[in-house]
Amino acid sequence: MTDTKDDTPDPSPGRALGRKTIRPTLTPRELMTPTPDLAGVWKARVLTLFPQAFPGVLGESLTGKALKDGLWQLEALDLRRFGIGKHRNVDDTPAGGGAGMVLRADVLGPAIDTAMAGTGPRWPLIYLSPRGRPMDQALMRNLARADGVTLLCGRFEGVDERVLEHYNVQEVSLGDFVMTGGEIAAQALIDATVRLLPGVLGNASSTEEESFSSGLLEHPQYTRPADWQGRTIPDVLMSGHHGRIDAWRRARSEEITRARRPDLWAAYTAAQDDTE
Repeated sequence: MTDTKDDTPDPSPGRALGRKTIRPTLTPRELMTPTPDLAGVWKARVLTLFPQAFPGVLGESLTGKALKDGLWQLEALDLRRFGIGKHRNVDDTPAGGGAGMVLRADVLGPAIDTAMAGTGPRWPLIYLSPRGRPMDQALMRNLARADGVTLLCGRFEGVDERVLEHYNVQEVSLGDFVMTGGEIAAQALIDATVRLLPGVLGNASSTEEESFSSGLLEHPQYTRPADWQGRTIPDVLMSGHHGRIDAWRRARSEEITRARRPDLWAAYTAAQDDTE
């Protein structure tokens, strides 16, 4: 028997084999994500000191099913891999003194370079920070239209400012409060974005009828039983008259928004004035 040689040429770097994309890397195989890149699939890369925190709740329910089905991908990169010295140090004391520790620029730089390798202009780099712009539905819609996102989860007193300046990092906040790290905020951002991706919810109209999609908070929702603890479902919702139902829901959305979120109500009414 004679040996036969396969003359099929090797795939070039970056060439897509079906949905899989092959990329050159110097990273040892055991340190890489076990899931191969899928060409054309939205992906979240998270730089964190706690990669074991992911996927967390993102692995459950609709986002978890979509992750398993390959509708989006998640890669958590351990910042300790890029640490300095024998003990993989990632932080140091603040210049000028003060309490706490700051993530080092010479750790974050190589980590960001690795996370952003092979990405294009439609791939933002975001640092979860209480001083950033507030998360909102408009941000999530923009991220869902991107090719992916890299999220930097801070710890301690934050990160070296030079990193944010050098990489032109966007800062985004979950709210006006301080947390111990950015991991929970990162999961919130990913969840809110992934559900807007095609095929994740299965019903495109679901996202169109939710809070903030029209600039208003969502109207009240009801289901069976029709009578619970002496409280009944509003008659209009049981009427089968879709025009009246839509009008009732709109009125309640406006009422709730006006009472609970004056900021949203002001923006909504201003937008209505502009269209008239």
